[in-house]
Amino acid sequence: MSLIFIIGPPAVGKMTVGQALEKRTGFKLFHNHVAIEVVAPFFNYGTREGRDLVHQIRRAFFQAFAADQDGGYILTFVWAFDEPGEREYLQGISDQFQAAGHDIYWVELEAPFDERLRRNRGANRLASKPTKRDLAWSEKHMHEVEEAHRFNSTQNEIDVAHYLRIENSELSADDVAAQICAAFDLGHSVD
Repeated sequence: MSLIFIIGPPAVGKMTVGQALEKRTGFKLFHNHVAIEVVAPFFNYGTREGRDLVHQIRRAFFQAFAADQDGGYILTFVWAFDEPGEREYLQGISDQFQAAGHDIYWVELEAPFDERLRRNRGANRLASKPTKRDLAWSEKHMHEVEEAHRFNSTQNEIDVAHYLRIENSELSADDVAAQICAAFDLGHSVD
């Protein structure tokens, strides 16, 4: 079993690339907003209750995914590199899968802020992430977090065996997925 971890800033295309990878590899995509959207009708993710529920849902899924010896999974995450605890959180997930004998592949996406603002309005994003449909709020939030955090790594900051960084502002999700499959020799089980 393999795990592909796609990280990068908000609206860089993690979910869309994950969807293209899902088609190429047959792996199942669990994008960052799956749990958020389950909780959102009841609790705002910005509240302690909302965050706790999202983390409980994710933990339960990650445990089940790690126990699966036959499938492959794609996870997405916005990693604020300057935020205490983020590295440890992701390392804990990685350790959980590695302890179960799974290969871990890290993909970091990057694109300029203006391109990410454009993508924030994309039909696929809005269809899959209802909490992003209030565009005035979403764009304001993107500006706020962009000023507050660093969402891409510095050179050699991510020190793992299988790592790929892609500047994807001029690439389609299919092109990025093809690069990932080629770099990690993942094949193309589904097209």
